[in-house]
Amino acid sequence: MGVMDDIFQNIGNKLTLSQRIERTIENAIREKKLLVGSKLPTEREMCESFGVSRTALREALRRLSARGLVTIQKGSGMYVSEINIEDAIDTLNLYYDLKFDKNLLAQIIEVRSIFEPEIAKLAALNRTNKDLDELSRILTEFEEGDPDNTQLETDLDNMFHLAITKATLNPIVQMTMEPIYSLLPRMRNYIYGNIDGEKSSTLRSHRDLLDAIRNQDGNKAQLIMKDHLDRTREIYSKHMKPEFS
Repeated sequence: MGVMDDIFQNIGNKLTLSQRIERTIENAIREKKLLVGSKLPTEREMCESFGVSRTALREALRRLSARGLVTIQKGSGMYVSEINIEDAIDTLNLYYDLKFDKNLLAQIIEVRSIFEPEIAKLAALNRTNKDLDELSRILTEFEEGDPDNTQLETDLDNMFHLAITKATLNPIVQMTMEPIYSLLPRMRNYIYGNIDGEKSSTLRSHRDLLDAIRNQDGNKAQLIMKDHLDRTREIYSKHMKPEFS
């Protein structure tokens, strides 16, 4: 029995047919019985193999396509999709947006305090010259930016921290942290607009971080990031808007 025969066999009726079809194909993808880029059998062939109606099959394929597991190409057929880091980040972004409240924000601040000092240390050890150029470019743009454009400043602040995660050369670090950074402008806009000296304090921390990363001094980068996030935690706890307190 071939791989396709092993996967596409009569489905039974313990669950709804479309659910069983969806689960069967998903498990085959997870177990790499169906490889990224491989073409699925035709609808007619799958209906015959599963012993189901075309309606049930199409509903399963629609859900698999919506979840990004299967790509349907008109005139060509159905293929196993390639799941990339952007897809995973988009999914986490959606989750955080839907769950955003004062509890999630407090949890994120705690996670940043745990993770980012170690991330800064790893970035200092692994950074490339390209990473240094990007960090320097972001820092210069932040420093020279219009002080009244708080949205740009928050975006650049995020970009700086994200560039540090990229400098670790570990894509899982980036995938973990990028959705977290996407939420922080909601609070940073408020902070930069209402707290004197916050931008200058951030600039000092970022300059010191860049110097430590440039010098590949992991321990110093770790300590600077810890101090930077300790201040962030203090600022948030003192100046949160009412809906976050």
